[in-house]
Amino acid sequence: MNQYLHLVPEIKEIVEEKNVFIDEPMRKHTYFKIGGPADILVLPETIEQVIGLLKLCISKKVPHHIIGNGSNLLVKDGGIRGVVIKLCSLNQIEVEEDKITAMCGVLLSDVSKSALQNSLTGFEFACGIPGTIGGAVTMNAGAYGGEMVDVIETALVLDEQCNLKILTNEELELGYRTSAVMKYNYIVLKVTLKLKQGEYEEINGRIKELTAKREEKQPLEYPSAGSTFKRPVGFFAGKLIQDSGLKGKSLGGAAVSEKHSGFIINKNNASAKDILDLINLVQNTVKEKFGVELHTEIRIIGDDIAG
Repeated sequence: MNQYLHLVPEIKEIVEEKNVFIDEPMRKHTYFKIGGPADILVLPETIEQVIGLLKLCISKKVPHHIIGNGSNLLVKDGGIRGVVIKLCSLNQIEVEEDKITAMCGVLLSDVSKSALQNSLTGFEFACGIPGTIGGAVTMNAGAYGGEMVDVIETALVLDEQCNLKILTNEELELGYRTSAVMKYNYIVLKVTLKLKQGEYEEINGRIKELTAKREEKQPLEYPSAGSTFKRPVGFFAGKLIQDSGLKGKSLGGAAVSEKHSGFIINKNNASAKDILDLINLVQNTVKEKFGVELHTEIRIIGDDIAG
């Protein structure tokens, strides 16, 4: 029984009806292709709509979750109570000299393309990361020796009281897969990157090189949320998992990738429970064999199935 249906008319006063979905299967909105229904899923198209939706949820004491394109997300099988606000429709991008300003829902691949088109270098590392720029700032995403901290100038964020703030790179407190955004529950709305003028052919060559590397080493043929675990200090998660004899290990429809042991994949219609049980098995086995604790990099939200 969806206890939040009474909220729908007020939501439709804020966003267009076509952007409101009831009992929406979250498997349609995650790269894992897993997840029970969200009571209400909303796709705002402007910052004003985001603020309006948040104020409504706060005033009515309705639980709410902010998501991007679901590339780093596991939603549990029981789904999500309350309102899910998906920010992918905030996807405008502007380039001025050596700066790119992107709304939170812009895909990193699209930022990378804009940088290439304008012969701007410094963002090649992110060309294959499947998330949005909002999510990338939130977790200081990185790959191939680069991180968001290297290129961010400022970010426009919304705090828990729905106040807008512009934070500098330093104020964002960007560390390994962490930031002030995570620490203080901010919502990233817009990001300005500072890049450098470069040579188009060199930038394009680097993007092609990194794309080939990613395709060779990552299990892109299966649904997943990218690297499942953070890199433990002094180790590589994938190597620890492989050395624990878990490469290819499966539970239900979930499996440790044969191609890269740091990825847990949805191999055969896995449930969220399958993924979580396999994560637990991997963590326990690695701890037992090597004394190293693996922490998940993916975000896990929602409810288990009751009973």
